[in-house]
Amino acid sequence: MSTDAETVVRAAYRAAEGSVLDVQGFMDLFAEDGVFNNVVAGETYRGEHLGDPVAFMGALAPDIHRELHRFHVMGDVVAVELSIRGTFTGPFETPAGTIPPTGATLDIPTADFWYVENGRIK
Repeated sequence: MSTDAETVVRAAYRAAEGSVLDVQGFMDLFAEDGVFNNVVAGETYRGEHLGDPVAFMGALAPDIHRELHRFHVMGDVVAVELSIRGTFTGPFETPAGTIPPTGATLDIPTADFWYVENGRIK
């Protein structure tokens, strides 16, 4: 596997695609002390839970796809402008209860920031 920061990040997105959904492969890209922060939800994942967001999104929208618009690589920091797209066919668990699937199309513009060190996501 390449240790190039952009290549590592692209591999993470590939593993999280609905057509691939390789949760273990996604987790394997992280350093032993790596973390995944979902800033919007206020959640942090570590260790055996690093794949939880990938599994969650795959259950929410099995056809999940991340349209990668722009990569900005600054050494070991990779900023990505993207859209998360898919069809809401799985239940959505919330603190207020479960939202049943609606079949709605998801198109969520977002940005991700990745920190890569020695070929692994930190």
